[in-house]
Amino acid sequence: MTTLVILITGASSGIGYEAARMLAEQGHKVYGAARRTERMEPLRQYGVTPLTLDVTDEASAQAAVNTIIEREGRIDVLVNNAGYGELGPVETTSLDDAQRQLDVNVLGLARMTKLVLPHMRSQHSGRIVNVASIAGRLTFPFAGWYNVSKYAVESLSDATRMEVRPYGIDVAIIEPGGVYSNWGIIAAQQLHKAADGTVYAEKAGRVTGVFDMMYRRNPHNLMTSATKAAKHVCKAATARRPKTRYAFGVGNASMRWLHTILPDRCFDALITKLFYTFGK
Repeated sequence: MTTLVILITGASSGIGYEAARMLAEQGHKVYGAARRTERMEPLRQYGVTPLTLDVTDEASAQAAVNTIIEREGRIDVLVNNAGYGELGPVETTSLDDAQRQLDVNVLGLARMTKLVLPHMRSQHSGRIVNVASIAGRLTFPFAGWYNVSKYAVESLSDATRMEVRPYGIDVAIIEPGGVYSNWGIIAAQQLHKAADGTVYAEKAGRVTGVFDMMYRRNPHNLMTSATKAAKHVCKAATARRPKTRYAFGVGNASMRWLHTILPDRCFDALITKLFYTFGK
């Protein structure tokens, strides 16, 4: 087996943490990067090297890439996993909050990609794995700016794949459905705060109820574990010929199919009925 040098952003929890552990256990040289390096200390026992990284800061991102190049002489795989979701009505979400989400989820991903591509191109080999979401293919109420960021990851990945393929570089997209983590609980709390006292409060409360059902009451029935999701990241990172997309999770295929065949207004009605009815 060829040992790969792999950089994973957002490796302090969830999918990134589990993917770093699995890839290191497979024998690869893994650098796990995040702002809070103390959360990655347990990964050292598997051979993962923690790095401090803020994907929104050019100097921090450049330093992380330079460290790996200086130590290893190459970067074979970049897993762009860093990201977060903040929910709220489009009307009441501040543009500063929207900008922060795009800075992390889109521009941070683009920054890391731009920094590793010259090295991969000189190797005439490389792999970029971008963690997107079903939210990059389907839109949900009160997730507008999160949807914007994940739709952007999809299109940016497609464009990059076509541009870098002649240089021996592959780009793969990870498209999970719901993945069980604290993200859903935190996002629901943020939505409640964002909509409180507005005309959207009642409907937002129902969406919060759906998140509570999914992330608190029935996580094992309605959600994919971070460990299972990380297995798809590992496949995308190490496959000889990776798929362009890895879509998985409860309801992922059926919802995407319905989105394809239904008129927009019918699909809107279906989604809002699901969120507003089950969240009562």
